[in-house]
Amino acid sequence: MAPDNGEKFAASNDDWEKHWQQFADSAALNPAQGMRHKFVLELWHEHAADTSSNFVDFGSGQGDFLEKFGRRYPNAKLLGLELSASGVAISRKKTPSATFIMVDLFSPPQEMDSYHGWGKGAVCSEVLEHVSDPVAFLQAASKYLSANAMILITVPSGKMSAFDRHIGHRRHFTPESLHETLVQSGYRVEKIYRAGFPFFNLYRLAVIARGDKLANDAERKPDGIFGALAGIAARLFGWLFKMNLRDSPFGWQLIAVAFKSPVQPKA
Repeated sequence: MAPDNGEKFAASNDDWEKHWQQFADSAALNPAQGMRHKFVLELWHEHAADTSSNFVDFGSGQGDFLEKFGRRYPNAKLLGLELSASGVAISRKKTPSATFIMVDLFSPPQEMDSYHGWGKGAVCSEVLEHVSDPVAFLQAASKYLSANAMILITVPSGKMSAFDRHIGHRRHFTPESLHETLVQSGYRVEKIYRAGFPFFNLYRLAVIARGDKLANDAERKPDGIFGALAGIAARLFGWLFKMNLRDSPFGWQLIAVAFKSPVQPKA
């Protein structure tokens, strides 16, 4: 993901080189990531008219989502935009058919000019909670989308944990605040889902209860006793997460289906 530039967009808590070096293994095991990817792929399938479209991942991390998207839609052209050099390097090895570019959306390299208006669809997953100005971020992202392009956005809701703060979360969203953010950024919101009830909520409560210790747990390599226990827990939650609801009044994972408006608001 791309934190913001300058004092207004300061991201002092976000060291994304360190993040992917330390947390890449645990992120791959995270059942919450798998749940998000499953729901986003379902929604793309339900709403997208053309599954061979140009598709952009804003904040592509270590490339896990585009790897899954590429296997499901092999004719799609894939672009991952990521601030972290280590994340880009991991992604290129994982999905060599996709294009991954190290980019700060607030000061993009010249090579990004050729991608203006390129994307017919996009995902922005677990990014907006990290940036100081989500509206400015989404407006910067919109330059790389065509008019009426669909974008799927996931953000956390519910109480923030110590681990969330450790990795640089600035806010969690409500459906109302996410809707307002998208509208102000120049997107038409079709629906916001409240996903994850009941087992994602229980998982989040366990993360909150673990407190500061979770950061140390996640930084360990997945081997030995910790690796075995982490693997068992991940498989257990992965199985339970299959029964999570995609929409309910209580879900703590927000997923928005939105479209870039033909006329963009003035910055």
